[in-house]
Amino acid sequence: MSSPLVIAGMSGGVDSSVAAWLLQQQGYNVQGLFMSNWDEDEDGYCTAAEDFQDARSVCEQLGIPLHKVSFAGEYRERVFAYFLEEYRAGRTPNPDVLCNREIKFGVCFDYARRLGAEWVATGHYARVEHGSGGARARLLRGVDTGKDQSYFLHAMPSQALARTLFPIGSLQKTEVRRMARELTLPVFDKKDSTGICFIGERPFAEFLAQYLPAQPGAIETAEGRQVGEHRGLMYYTLGQRQGLGIGGRTDASADAWYVADKDVGRNVLVVAQGHDHPSLFRRGLSASQLTWVAGEAPAAQFRCTAKVRYRQADQDCDVRVLASGRCAVEFDEPQRAVTPGQYVVFYRGEECLGGGVIEASHGQPQPL
Repeated sequence: MSSPLVIAGMSGGVDSSVAAWLLQQQGYNVQGLFMSNWDEDEDGYCTAAEDFQDARSVCEQLGIPLHKVSFAGEYRERVFAYFLEEYRAGRTPNPDVLCNREIKFGVCFDYARRLGAEWVATGHYARVEHGSGGARARLLRGVDTGKDQSYFLHAMPSQALARTLFPIGSLQKTEVRRMARELTLPVFDKKDSTGICFIGERPFAEFLAQYLPAQPGAIETAEGRQVGEHRGLMYYTLGQRQGLGIGGRTDASADAWYVADKDVGRNVLVVAQGHDHPSLFRRGLSASQLTWVAGEAPAAQFRCTAKVRYRQADQDCDVRVLASGRCAVEFDEPQRAVTPGQYVVFYRGEECLGGGVIEASHGQPQPL
């Protein structure tokens, strides 16, 4: 009886490389797949060519074939267009979640299945508990709490989750590095990629300006006092401190300034002084475009924990599911810089329940 075929996503990094090796050790028939989602540029920022060579070197060492495919057209249509539309509307999107849902575990997953794959695997730090007897698969946090990527995977299609393996989800990053070094994989000390995949290391403002015209406007306090000018609302996110250019004013204290809100209608950036200024905090939020890993919400109303950004610690909250794929969330403690366009993701212990796009926040706490 032949071993089941696994198509392992190979990014050219250490995580996917060790994942492929682990699958081999578990007896799978492993083939690699390198996916490119962005037309390679000539300005030195895109690392796709280098990453492909690294992926090829690893696959040669492991003795597995490597497929190469481009989904640049699908990416522009399903992810990048949304990314621009959200910035145009004054929100701050997270394209990584959409990329996982639409590309990696969407068109790429379908491509792998057409290659004959029984399973698809990636180097994400997350775990899957595959259901038996018709039960749905459950998405669990990665064991390495500092690297857990379930936040970015909460919206992946359930049919893909049921046929996905995350070989390094039960490992610490340090263990993955150690394995790669002991195996003398050529990427054992390669730096992890960070940031949005199609922007790479290039300056964000410079990249965005190629697609959206900047509309400068006033920077005001919550009381309506103008304290500066912004370059365009799309260049700022809630809670941001750097790059405001309004420090050292004689008519204000020496406390740092932070972005507290965006008034898109008036093209005004609202700021406040002090890291813990009340205008930076909200008691609750509304979210739309909900996706539930189990196919439906746990209940019409339920208690859980949630994150409103990737690195955030779990926050206790009450969730009320509304009509039209929306929900209302009330936190036990006020949350800082709740940002429209980002995702709120729900958890119950180790299990990721699902999430949605933050539409708006509400309930500013009163100053002490």
